[in-house]
Amino acid sequence: MIDPNDSFLVGRLKSIKYALRGTWILITTEDSVKVQMSFGVLVTILGFYFGISATEWMMQTLVIGMVLVAESANTAIEKIADFVNPEYHKQIEVIKDVAAGAPSFAAFAAIVICGIIYVPRIIALF
Repeated sequence: MIDPNDSFLVGRLKSIKYALRGTWILITTEDSVKVQMSFGVLVTILGFYFGISATEWMMQTLVIGMVLVAESANTAIEKIADFVNPEYHKQIEVIKDVAAGAPSFAAFAAIVICGIIYVPRIIALF
């Protein structure tokens, strides 16, 4: 926990520690994050293979980050909902379904952008 008496630098270092811990928890425990990370690694390898441009790297990196942020937010919302009401409740179900929509929007955008980058290059191979 961040102590209000900590100096600015100590507070920022603690924030980084907590963020890295949260990242590690997501990567090691959440299957959806593992899948998205795998796709991120795959398209990164493809980027090196096909020699994509700097602009394409920026767009690809942006959508990988966007998908991971959406997956992280979805996971946090689901954990909060389960904590608040561990029993089944119709309103909690709706909240969790809506939260699950965020990664879907991000993933759709990522698929479109990666399609724009890679489909012409893959077609050119044949």
